[in-house]
Amino acid sequence: MKKSFLSLFFVCLVFNLTKAQDQTPPIIAPFDNVDKLAINDWWNRDDNPIINLKVDRDSVVAFGIYTVSNKTLKLSAQLYPLYPKETREVRLEIYNDGSWKEIQKQEINDLGWSALFRVEKWSDTKDVKYRIRHGKNAFFEGLIRSDPKNKEEIVLAALSCNSNQDRGMRENYVRNINHQNPDLIFFAGDQSYDHTEHTAAWLKFGLQFKETFRNRPAISIPDDHDIGQGNLWGENGKISLVKGSNDGGYTYHHEYVKMVERCQTAHLPDPYDPTPVEQGIGVYYTNLPLGGIDFAILEDRKFKSGPNGKIPQQGPRPDHIRNPEYDPASIDLPNLKLLGDRQLKFLEDWGTTNTGTLKVVLSQTGFCGGAHIHGSFDNRLHADLDSNGWPQTGRNKALQLIKNANAVHIAGDQHLATIIKQGINEFGDGPWSFVVPAIVNDYYSRWWWPEDEKAGANPNPNTSLPWTGDYLDGFNNKISMMAYVNPESSSKGGGYGLIRFNKKEKTTTFECWPRYVDVTQPDAQQFEGWPFTVSME
Repeated sequence: MKKSFLSLFFVCLVFNLTKAQDQTPPIIAPFDNVDKLAINDWWNRDDNPIINLKVDRDSVVAFGIYTVSNKTLKLSAQLYPLYPKETREVRLEIYNDGSWKEIQKQEINDLGWSALFRVEKWSDTKDVKYRIRHGKNAFFEGLIRSDPKNKEEIVLAALSCNSNQDRGMRENYVRNINHQNPDLIFFAGDQSYDHTEHTAAWLKFGLQFKETFRNRPAISIPDDHDIGQGNLWGENGKISLVKGSNDGGYTYHHEYVKMVERCQTAHLPDPYDPTPVEQGIGVYYTNLPLGGIDFAILEDRKFKSGPNGKIPQQGPRPDHIRNPEYDPASIDLPNLKLLGDRQLKFLEDWGTTNTGTLKVVLSQTGFCGGAHIHGSFDNRLHADLDSNGWPQTGRNKALQLIKNANAVHIAGDQHLATIIKQGINEFGDGPWSFVVPAIVNDYYSRWWWPEDEKAGANPNPNTSLPWTGDYLDGFNNKISMMAYVNPESSSKGGGYGLIRFNKKEKTTTFECWPRYVDVTQPDAQQFEGWPFTVSME
């Protein structure tokens, strides 16, 4: 009897697999060289090292990610790939008066396997449990938090650079962040390092981090690796034609880029100006008021000029300057863009609206050259044009608007954690910036290591770090380095930022926690130089 049952099971399994292999995908992707694991007849692909995409059908709802802004809930449902005959319908339920109530249905997009729920007139005065459902048995459950406007201190966790050199889970981060219980979590970019397989990598990111944003709002913004490039100078959405993309623009198909941005940013508040850039690529720069703090969300790369063919080359690559004798003014040309006119207008409007609230700018990378050594200890760059230190005029325009708003700036990308007081015309006349460390810093580390190995003027007296104080970066930008985390530090310099905004005192405290520290223990120590408190007045 047992033998007959096993034989019947095997026959059914083979029949179902053969049936799945013979199915026709309802949507054929407009690209064929990217996202191969998750498009078209994805079920015929071999197993991959990123993540298992052939999950049990009661597990196809991978996660949800959301924000609430101006009484509007926006929640993205992320699914694993679906077979052709499976429904594309997903439902949103909320728990009310002791039972679950369905409030909306949406259709999953076969490119990226996500859908967006948008609920207007959302009450942000109480916590509400939500559930995303697919079919009969698949669901993901979480909590939409009330707006923490009555709290004196609002806490933000900030992370960046989730390298695929380590494909393990992120248990330390999940434990630490949930213990510290921030009001908001910010993923500043490079959630995916698998350039041409965003869907699989985004699902892996969700598997690693979903317990940090299951029950709290989250901001995620893609950076260069997410859309398949080592660096990105978007130049208003044009097509890049040069290997390395330093001519400006996007290397891969615009629908792939749109898919990445849809999966990572559709849940953000509506963009300030939704007009697409070239190739129909959208924009997401916007602001999120939360708990009496106003967060501006920028797109550092989308409008930025590429260096190739525009400035004199000073190294082996158009974006790497090796010559310390070059004239920095020679690369700061009047036609070059950083944030672009549209985002500058947004920053100006945002900075002069709701002036009674504390303001914070969130973006992908820092507004200066904050590292001397890149990748390996023998690779010293005088200046890196991938940073927002260039073009200098665009950098100064952005910093002036951030300063006018009395805002602090939080970013990622550099792998190297730093606290810098930016200078525009003079040292110290710009805003404070905190670039958080890489989640995984075992790949392409960076060092702050002045060539003369000397402290600058006005060093930080409250740290044993040797190289703090006033410096010129490789673009002659004025910066005051207050703290940094080189890879010889604990956890190889990997970790995350925790930022505490005190509304009563109008201060911001930057915390920087090593990856392998257990914050639940009383002797847990931050990186040298942290915590660091600054005034927002």
